[in-house]
Amino acid sequence: MLFIVSLIIAAGALMVFVRARGARPEVERARGTALVMAFAFGLITLLQCLTVIPAGHVGVIDFFGSVSSRVLHAGINLVNPLARIVKMSIKTQELKEVMDVPSREGLTVGLEVSILYHLNPEKASQVYKTVGLNYPHVIIEPQFRSVTRGVTAEYDAKALYTSERQRLSEEILRDIEKQTEPRGVIVESAPLRRVVLPPGLTESIESKLKADQESQRMQFVLTKEKQEAERKRIEAQGISDFQRIVIQGISDQLLRWKGIEATEKLAASPNAKVVVIGAGKDGLPLILDTQ
Repeated sequence: MLFIVSLIIAAGALMVFVRARGARPEVERARGTALVMAFAFGLITLLQCLTVIPAGHVGVIDFFGSVSSRVLHAGINLVNPLARIVKMSIKTQELKEVMDVPSREGLTVGLEVSILYHLNPEKASQVYKTVGLNYPHVIIEPQFRSVTRGVTAEYDAKALYTSERQRLSEEILRDIEKQTEPRGVIVESAPLRRVVLPPGLTESIESKLKADQESQRMQFVLTKEKQEAERKRIEAQGISDFQRIVIQGISDQLLRWKGIEATEKLAASPNAKVVVIGAGKDGLPLILDTQ
């Protein structure tokens, strides 16, 4: 509309400038004014042929209800001045849902889950033409709720409280992708933010987790005690082996020789002593100090 008004005003001002003739001052002022108006509104008319698409957006061309399949990308674009340019965001957006979902055993579980998504730039014109700008509430929300309830119904309630929640999140993402991608919406992830279980079930799960932890602790203690017992057994075996080797190395000849050496050293000592000869042929002397 602005394009048509500007064009008419610019054309009219230009006609006044061309047709105005005369040497009178008021005629010259009118010509000057007309020239300025023709230039100004001509510039406005020219600018209507250009549009700027911000970063993270695409432009959809709507020419009196006829939507073009060509999509305008970020930057300055030359367009039909009579067409309406609808700017649609392709940035990542978040949709949060708090819902009560069923579990496989029939319990109701409170679930807070998010979904991260963005518009497919190549299908922006299709989404605008078939759904409109309110596509998150038309395409994503109903499918999101339906898929989430369908997936949680295949899991036990305790699975939402344990490490299986990651697998649950991946399954929700995989199922919702099948529903939204053909419609032009790309889902990036579906993280589970919070899970609220029935009070009795929460206490039961926590008790079981504590029992598992205690069992693991006792298993560790038993393993440690077994290792300590094995260490002591090896140590005792080493001492036994040492004693056996020493006993095997002691002979009668060695004992007699050590006795003779001790007798010689005692006999050479200047101190007074009494020597008692042992009984038998192999008896060793016993030397007593008399001082």
